[in-house]
Amino acid sequence: MRILLTGVSGFVGTAVLPRLLEHGHEVRALARDRARVESALEHADDVSVADIELVIGDTLSGAGVLGAMRGIDVAYYLIHSMEPSPVRVSGSSTGGSSVPLARGSIETSFPARERASAETFAQAARAAGVKRIVYLGGPLPRTRRASTHLSSRHAVERILMDGVPDSVALRASIVIGARSRSFRFLVRLIERLPVLALPSWRHFRTQPIDERDVVDMLAACATSESVGGRSLDVGGPDVLTYGEIVERIADLMMLGRPSVGLGVTVTPIAARLAAILTSEQPELVLPLMEGLTSDLLPADGDAHELLNVELHSFDSAVEHALCEWEKVESLAAR
Repeated sequence: MRILLTGVSGFVGTAVLPRLLEHGHEVRALARDRARVESALEHADDVSVADIELVIGDTLSGAGVLGAMRGIDVAYYLIHSMEPSPVRVSGSSTGGSSVPLARGSIETSFPARERASAETFAQAARAAGVKRIVYLGGPLPRTRRASTHLSSRHAVERILMDGVPDSVALRASIVIGARSRSFRFLVRLIERLPVLALPSWRHFRTQPIDERDVVDMLAACATSESVGGRSLDVGGPDVLTYGEIVERIADLMMLGRPSVGLGVTVTPIAARLAAILTSEQPELVLPLMEGLTSDLLPADGDAHELLNVELHSFDSAVEHALCEWEKVESLAAR
């Protein structure tokens, strides 16, 4: 099967690439920067740029997207646009394609960039006759209005699913992996705070999932007939509050960190302070923390069975992620 992989220099894309190659697929990657791809694949398992066909293009401007889609059976959309961008685009540039971008300029907010990018991708996929798009997004809360971040993820999902009806969307909350920015953010907080001050969102529950399980599910989505046209909530076997997640990670890092529960949630202030402590971008941290307003639990639990994936426990996921992280960088008290 011929597969187009986006996000190949990112956390999930780098992880899923070797699995797709193991399954015998031909992989073409669409990326904006060859150097970033080469750098990302330096630490990937037994894979390099020489193992793929690399096409330079940009889903936001549309440059090269339709050309990259030609001859493709399944396209993976593993792109996230939460970082700030000064890009403003008018018109279309799809490498000679007849698929136009939406008219007008693209706003700099990440929801606007995400919608524009997804629309370009879906239009090009449909025009090229791509059979399926595989997308990794986020869950929707059951009891409250979704945050801007999660609403944007859902909007992208709908655009892709409407564009190619046999597509598959996986919805995951926290993915536990050495390169997962949400996991790394939590680890850095635990390392650098002698006392863990946990706001009122500490009581809300979710089901973190091991990177290895997400990768297996994504790879299986390329060929599984049973999941076509479906959106599947995915999660690990352990239901944990956010407070328990932080405390368990601290325990597995062998760090004694007393915790103090706060009665309020001051997200804008807390997010900016947390970004400074962890050397992370506020534009990433604030949307993530705004999503911590309710339980984020899978609506059903059969995705791993449909895709024939055996789930790892939360502790196993964290231990594996920390060990992989330590191969390239030391961690406190480990």
